[in-house]
Amino acid sequence: MTIENNKAALAAAGALACLLCANAAAQSSVELYGLIGTYLGSVKRSGEPQAVTQLNGGGLTTSFLGLRGSEDLGSGNRIVWSLESFYRPDTGEQGRNATDPFWSRNAWVGVEGSFGRLTLGRQTNPMYQQMLQLSPFGTSVVFSPLATQSFVAAYGSNVLGDTVWNNVIRYTTPRVGGVRASIDYGPGEQAGRAGVANLGVHADYNDGPWSAAVSAQRLRVNILTPLPVEQKAWMAGVAYDFGPVKVYGNAGHAGIDGGNTSRLLDAGLSVPVGARGAILLESARTRLTPARGANTQRRTTSLGYDYRLSKRTDVYLIHTGDKKTGAGYAATNALGIRHAF
Repeated sequence: MTIENNKAALAAAGALACLLCANAAAQSSVELYGLIGTYLGSVKRSGEPQAVTQLNGGGLTTSFLGLRGSEDLGSGNRIVWSLESFYRPDTGEQGRNATDPFWSRNAWVGVEGSFGRLTLGRQTNPMYQQMLQLSPFGTSVVFSPLATQSFVAAYGSNVLGDTVWNNVIRYTTPRVGGVRASIDYGPGEQAGRAGVANLGVHADYNDGPWSAAVSAQRLRVNILTPLPVEQKAWMAGVAYDFGPVKVYGNAGHAGIDGGNTSRLLDAGLSVPVGARGAILLESARTRLTPARGANTQRRTTSLGYDYRLSKRTDVYLIHTGDKKTGAGYAATNALGIRHAF
């Protein structure tokens, strides 16, 4: 997408938001929302030759702009939809990178009622989304050891595929007794190969101080490209809030038939400091077992302090250490701010 097309798309999105909001009272509920965040720091991962000093977008949460809405159909049913776009506030560019589509974070429409929710389109992978409640650093692809070792290429990208899946048909159950489940099916859209499709089964539990989630997926199409061999992965985790401290624990496994396998263990905690602050600590270790050759390991640990300036704005200071087999220890140190709107 060219810069001119980006500007045109953003202008169209802004005009659409204004139009929708003007008609919302009469026709439906429409909301414009998002998050903007940046961080300044020295970034280096184990095995990289030099640290890079950078002012970057995102940080604890990737910056995005979104529109969502609903329309009442009666009898307790309604149409629901969401359009969300990642962007980079450090450069003003659209997307997490140059390859992202415009509505890169979510682009789906569906129906919701007492039966649950059925949605169709580009949707966030629940295996990634569940990390929001299973890591003290949330879904951060910069600072969360759980998210980086699972989905970020620079840390091994042990779970193949993006954090967002294309062409998804998703059914989500109502929450019953704290439990909610969903199933994802993503046709690979390959002529004559109906079986080339992604599949995910997920469940989460929230009740008082307890949070838990389990997720399993079969990946046959990586974004738009069919894989030569499918990957199967699962992840499970639990968190408990004791009050003075909240603890987290996760385990995961990913394997390609006849090829490499990875096993992940992760633990973390968050400790409130006063009414607005919190100390965050998390460490993940992944062991890679290749089809041939010796095992290797990678350990990533993050220590941070997060302070809320207001209900929607926080600042944070984070140190991340990274060490993999055959390479030296590397450190990332960053100061960041984020604001939700």
